[in-house]
Amino acid sequence: MLRIPRRQFLHLAVGAAALPTVPRFAFAQAYPTRPITMIVPFAAGGPTDIVGRILAERMRAALGQPVIVENSTGAGGTIGVGRVARATPDGYTIGLGIWSTHVANGAIYTLQYDLMKDFEPVALISQSLGMVITAKKTVPANDLNELIAWLKANPDRVSFGTAGVGSPQHVAAVLFRNLTDTRFQFVHYRGVAPAEQDLVAGQIDLMFDSPTTSLPQLRAGSIKAYAVTAKSRLAVAPDIPTVDEAGLPGMYLSFWVALWAPKGSPNDVIARLNLAARSALADPAMAARLADLAHESFPPDQQTPEALGALQKADIEKWWPIIRAAGIKAE
Repeated sequence: MLRIPRRQFLHLAVGAAALPTVPRFAFAQAYPTRPITMIVPFAAGGPTDIVGRILAERMRAALGQPVIVENSTGAGGTIGVGRVARATPDGYTIGLGIWSTHVANGAIYTLQYDLMKDFEPVALISQSLGMVITAKKTVPANDLNELIAWLKANPDRVSFGTAGVGSPQHVAAVLFRNLTDTRFQFVHYRGVAPAEQDLVAGQIDLMFDSPTTSLPQLRAGSIKAYAVTAKSRLAVAPDIPTVDEAGLPGMYLSFWVALWAPKGSPNDVIARLNLAARSALADPAMAARLADLAHESFPPDQQTPEALGALQKADIEKWWPIIRAAGIKAE
């Protein structure tokens, strides 16, 4: 039997109570009458895909129709996000986006869509609690200080995997490179999962990894970890030191996941989708699944379309100058 700590139970109860009470007749009964496609712009098996599938499974109960996850990968997520931008705005195609696809990519790629104008924000879903600095088993460094020394002794000879140009893993590695004054070669993939596979196989040396994909491999002894980019140790991985403890203070990185629809989607459809997403997030079982992935949902008052739009705007204003100053560009 799943036991929820009292504090978490009260939080979930407050979240459920905060859900808007909308009469059944307030939504057009014509929506939805068929399955909904949720486009995930990264490879199956990665952290974004896993969060999307958990969300889709629980939104189905609220919507009364299947929510089918479709992976559309490539170009740092821009291919999948572009499909959402071009989709008919009728509520039957929605997209799961993350910080990189709806913030960073605007400073890196020449996009065929406008991040602020071509989408309707639906709901903030979750945020990661940090990223893990990982390496293949044969890297000789035993801790983060030794890793930095090893990188400095082997400039441009070490490979660093990412989930694509402009992905959180890429941005994190660029910031790490600048903070440590090291040099290495990037290897860009179509998502975290294929990069993780090559790390386990020893085809690449290092990567900033999601706890979602790295923890099973760490527990199996297939890779090694040096630090987590968070202020506190992860409850699901208490043996991994924080960056402060490991000798790289202040490098805190946490990125969000959100739900979007094409611009022009009807207001009642957006409201229905938002209610379904918030109902899913209020489910204790989903909270437990997210916690296992080192993710947490946002408070109920931040799960609104308005809160998502405001966060995206603030992050664009914060991160675009940083990304441009770091010289991160599409290759």
